[in-house]
Amino acid sequence: MPKDTTGVVEAIRQLKVARDGALKARGAALVQLRDLIITAPSELREALSGRKTLRGRATLCRRLRPDRTRTGEPQEAAKIALRSLAKRIAALDEEIAELDAQLEPLVRTAAPRTVTLFGVGVGHTTQMLVTAGENIRRIRNDAAFAHLCGVDPIPASSGKTVRHRLNPGGDRDANSTLHMIAVVRLRYCARTRAYAARRLEEGLSKREVIRCLKRYIARQIYKALREDLCTLAET
Repeated sequence: MPKDTTGVVEAIRQLKVARDGALKARGAALVQLRDLIITAPSELREALSGRKTLRGRATLCRRLRPDRTRTGEPQEAAKIALRSLAKRIAALDEEIAELDAQLEPLVRTAAPRTVTLFGVGVGHTTQMLVTAGENIRRIRNDAAFAHLCGVDPIPASSGKTVRHRLNPGGDRDANSTLHMIAVVRLRYCARTRAYAARRLEEGLSKREVIRCLKRYIARQIYKALREDLCTLAET
């Protein structure tokens, strides 16, 4: 059964596509700005060294006032290029903020239970909604959802060694989202840290512990998403 593309989850997906594109464009612009500053004439480079962070230097670059009658000179050309990139970064910041403002109320309305889970923010919930689809009943259980996210364990035993590894398939964006949630919980959740310590004592590697955590988180998110989306379908 295909995903239902007639409801709020499809609207969330479309806004997410635009936001992801803006994030990638901003990242590319920041890298270009950094590289241009490194190769800029020394006088201009020193003028921008007053700010330590790249975002701070972007702010300074927006204030540059190049002499457009001397664009054949490297320093003035560098000012034009840096100012253009800095303005692009600022415009993309505004675009991302605007899209976030549109996404947040939609996500909180569609998945109020999921978004309140420990370590699961609006961005994480957005990806989980897009992966599951609005008609989540087509995913028969949490094992099928884990397989869809690529976090179901695959036997990788050899001889007397019994072990499992992560599925390399599935939705890699969903997999990455589950990994980030696991990392947050390992840092801030006492219960998760205690679980990880116990499994490490049992002989599991850190990678295997994270695999187990991702599978558990997928089960928890599937249950919350199913409740949220079934409630949404009834309203």
